[in-house]
Amino acid sequence: MTNTSTKVKLLIVEDEILLANDIANKLSDNNYEVVGIADTAKKALDFLESHGDIDMVLIDIVIKGEFDGIELARFINQKHQVPFLFLTSHADSYIFERAKSVKPHAYLLKPFNERQVCIAIELALKNFAVKASQEEISQKTTFEPNDNQVLNIKDSLFLKKNQHFERVPLREILFLKADSNYCSVYTKTDRFVYSVGLNKIEEQLPTKRFMRVHRSYVINLNSVVGYEGNLLFIENEKIPVSKAHKDEVFRHFKTI
Repeated sequence: MTNTSTKVKLLIVEDEILLANDIANKLSDNNYEVVGIADTAKKALDFLESHGDIDMVLIDIVIKGEFDGIELARFINQKHQVPFLFLTSHADSYIFERAKSVKPHAYLLKPFNERQVCIAIELALKNFAVKASQEEISQKTTFEPNDNQVLNIKDSLFLKKNQHFERVPLREILFLKADSNYCSVYTKTDRFVYSVGLNKIEEQLPTKRFMRVHRSYVINLNSVVGYEGNLLFIENEKIPVSKAHKDEVFRHFKTI
């Protein structure tokens, strides 16, 4: 069962309430958390103001009210800096060019199915994390299983598990362990396994907080509760420190 606190939190902006509820149900079935539905740009902005933990906004381009979805996206870019994707049944060039001007992180044409909306969310998260160009975004419509599945967004890693992303704050990550061609990310409540090398995930981590201590281990310095000899204690685990990293590692731990 997925911990609610790790679910990716979504806001849906759609003025067709039956469609909005249908999207919300599909996303909930796929372990996303829909924290709200807004039918106007104003309601969406009010919701963003009062909920600082929203990870993404799904925006219908044509909505009722003073501002359409494209203008809403412009406000989001100016003040909130969260990824968003456009839902639209309008594919004409004028709408498309206006939409491109606000740099959406993915598009989804209506009608769409459950799998398509989940893929669009994954694409949007990835495009936001890697700062993909609008040309790349408009051309790519699939998310490959081996794509960059570790995304660093706003002091959290978005980690893939059971075909969906979970948001894990960096402070919750204890250590990473390499095992042959696999790498495990250990958090305070879970473990995520990837078929990639340790280096690939280490690249996504801030060097001020995380450190390589052994060819097979990267640790969160703030998670260390003690040490003895060449071993670091992290919760119930004993992490070895290699000779090559010993001096650098133990400079971070003062003794009395």
